[in-house]
This record gives sequence, structure tokens and C-alpha cells, in this order.
Amino acid sequence: MPTLVAEVEPLSLKPIVCASGVKGKRVTALPAEADGLSDFIHSVIMDKPDMESPFSVLDLGVVMDLMKNWTTKLPTVQPFYAVKCNPNLSLIGTLAALGSSFDCASKAEIESVLSLGVSPDRIIYANPCKSESHIRYAASVGVNVTTFDSVDEVEKIRKWHPKCELLLRIKPPQDSGARTCLGLKYGALPEEFQELLQVANAAGLKVTGVSFHIGSGGADTRAYHGAIEAAKSVFETASRLGMPTMRVLDIGGGFTSGSQFDAAALKINAAIQANFANEVEEGLVVIGEPGRYFAETAFTLATRVIGKRVRGEVREYWIDDGIYGTLNCIMFDFATVTCTPLACTSKPENPTCIDSKTYTCTVFGPTCDSIDTVLRDYQLPELQVNDWLVFPKMGAYTTSSGTNFNGFSSSASSTYLAYSSPAVREQLF
Repeated sequence: MPTLVAEVEPLSLKPIVCASGVKGKRVTALPAEADGLSDFIHSVIMDKPDMESPFSVLDLGVVMDLMKNWTTKLPTVQPFYAVKCNPNLSLIGTLAALGSSFDCASKAEIESVLSLGVSPDRIIYANPCKSESHIRYAASVGVNVTTFDSVDEVEKIRKWHPKCELLLRIKPPQDSGARTCLGLKYGALPEEFQELLQVANAAGLKVTGVSFHIGSGGADTRAYHGAIEAAKSVFETASRLGMPTMRVLDIGGGFTSGSQFDAAALKINAAIQANFANEVEEGLVVIGEPGRYFAETAFTLATRVIGKRVRGEVREYWIDDGIYGTLNCIMFDFATVTCTPLACTSKPENPTCIDSKTYTCTVFGPTCDSIDTVLRDYQLPELQVNDWLVFPKMGAYTTSSGTNFNGFSSSASSTYLAYSSPAVREQLF
């Protein structure tokens, strides 16, 4: 596989290959065929038969396409990538080079972003409940915007970071049906808006805007209308109380790439126009906190088959990653995963197993917990130990949530950087 060179889209790629987190690393240009990614993964495995596994591939071309799509469909919304979704430094550095800012929820996440040379004014500390030591750290490094939804949080910020600007986090009025409903944990209720604004104002803190989050994964995009309408009511309440004019609207995250994003963008643009047209003309800053949108489809996971059992026509395979590692998204993010075989060892002449007979299979992770089951009743060809399974769309809430349970550090530890052409990406996604 060739290392990426200047003649491959040089103008668009130059800031990426020179970005912190990417600079100095090999970026491989994928062949202009639909199976280019499989060929690349196969070459990595064959070049390093004793390599540490599992491993991931990050396609920087996918990230670039997603940013282009965001700026086209949501031109008035500045993305603040949610670092918690996937803290991979190459991904963060790429997004920084493309103009993204960042949503951090802890001291460690802030440190990670700052380590790449990102200015602290491109970070929002989007956690409504923070440890006092983390607030002190944010103050020391110049991260000066955060969210809150309680009286007690106001007092902590007043004490440790009085120069910090606040966004009032509200609970969206409509249940979006998202897989992860954040309203169960965060967000002020309508009857609490006025008191919270008054308490913050009395503490000498600037409340400069409103934030909300309709939930992550599969949310009904119609929920944006009610949430943006509720945010407008907070703006009006602050004005009625004689507080300074608010200037920030944070529409949160939970975005998924593809048709769902297109639908969300239409609803968001319409709701902003209906509720904030005048404020936009006067310089309202609208931000979003996409995580899954940028990370999910950009990463592919490769896992090695480490065990096998045959029971009649059923095949059972063990792999070196599972629900306590990268594939924890099955349990904690309610993800449905798929995989394709890469029979590097048993079928070197046909590693992708084209036209091979398939069997009903179960795929287990490496730990001794029976819950550590990745796939059931899944069709796969006959594989052997040291063959591989490749999982697409494995960038969202995967490595960021892995554990070392049972002594297995099973999350993908190595990430290879690649770049696919637009033609290839159209076929892949």
C-alpha cells in the first residue's frame, strides 16, 4: 500500500497531514476500488503476522466528507466535537485542522485537546455537574464557557471560576425516543428557568446562552423544534429580568450521519429561522456538539479469531475483542454490529471468502463472562484460528468506554490512518 503523497488532492489534504495528531504518521491512500479498505487491512495483517491486535483503521477522507456535509447542511452551526465519543488524537487533530471546536466534559478531555495546540477558546466545558478540582483546572488554562442546570453548580463556579460564562442547560420538552436519553440526568425544567437565571445573575456570573441535548442515537428529529422553542423562552426570560442579551444557542449532539442528519438539519434550520431569525441577524452564535456524527463511520475494527468450536452445523468463534473492549457499544450504546470475514490464514487465495458456504455462527469476546457475546445466529463462512473478522462503523463510544476486565486489554490499541477517494466512500457508505 502506498503512503499518501502530495499528488492526491494536495490542497485539501495538506492541512490534515500537517495537523497535530497526524503529522509524522503514515497515511495510506486506499485503492480506488470498493474493497480497498479490506485490501489495506489484509496488507497490514500480512506485513505483521505477529502484530498486536485488535486494531482500527481511521479513514481521514470520511472525516473530511462529513465536515463538508456539516458545513453545507448546517452552515450557521459551529461544530464542537464531543471528545467523549472517541478521544483518538488523530481524529481530534484532523477535526481541529478542519475548523472544529470541542466539547469536553472533564479535565482529562480538556488536557487532551490542549495537548494538540488547540486554543482554549475553542473548548466548551459541556458538563452541567463538575468536580471543584476540574473547575479550578478549567480556570487555570482559560476554558471560560461551561454549562449548568442547578443552584449548587452556580455556587461552585462562583467560588472557583467567577470569570466563566454560563450556558443554562435545559431539558427538551419532547421525548425524542433516543437510545440514550440524557434528559433523565441533565437539564433544567421550565419552572426552574427563572430561579436559575436569577441565582447566576446575583452571583455576578454571565449567563450568555442556552444549551440542550435531545438524546443520542435514533432520536426523533422533530424534538428539535420544541427544544429550540424552549431555548427561546429562556432568552426572553433573561431579557425580562434585565439581564444582558444572550448570544449563544447550543443545540447539543446525538447526530448520526446519513439521511437522519439530513432530516435533522432541515428541522434545525427551520426552527432556528422560526425562533431566532432576528438574533441570527444580530450575531447569535449557534453551536452543536456532534460526536457520533464524525466518529462512527470513520473507524473500522479488525479482530483476530483466537478460538473455534464446531457443534453440528453451528460454528462458534472467539475473537480478541468483545463487549468489555471496543465492542462495549453493544451493551452501553445499544449498537447493532456487523462483520465480514478476512481469512488471511485459512484461505490466502480467497481471504474475503467470496462464494464460500456460510454457517450459523456465534461470536464471543475473549473474557470468561458469558455476557461477552458479540453476535448470535450470524452467517459466516468456515474460519480458522488466526483468521480475522472486520467490523465497520466502529468509531462511536467504542474504545472510549473499554475496560481491562478479566485482565484483557481488549480494546483496539493501534490505529492505522488511511485516506479513501470520494468514489470509494460512495460505495462503502
